[in-house]
Amino acid sequence: MQVATKQKASVVNLSGITPLEYKVLVRPSVDEVGLIKNEKTGFSLIKPADLEERDKHAAMEGVVVAVAKAAFTYEETAEKPPIGSVVIFARYSGVTIKGADGIEYRIMNDKDVVAVRA
Repeated sequence: MQVATKQKASVVNLSGITPLEYKVLVRPSVDEVGLIKNEKTGFSLIKPADLEERDKHAAMEGVVVAVAKAAFTYEETAEKPPIGSVVIFARYSGVTIKGADGIEYRIMNDKDVVAVRA
């Protein structure tokens, strides 16, 4: 009988971005959209104010692409999430930046990562 093992997908940093100090580079799994545009009609819809307020408190998931050397060293018990792991963070934490590969990434403080998905 074979036992299936859960393995993390290997992630290669093609972004050209190297996080410094206490930063973590994450590729969000969902793009943030504040303005929804219909390409066929050219009309746009704006999210209602209450929806935007709920979004501010919502969590997002993403894949860890790179971690700075000093990240997660603020406590002895802090564990550095491995590259390729799925982490949860606040929707508007960090800075959104486009990498050399054309993908949008989030660079954030290590303390903005609130959990690692098992």
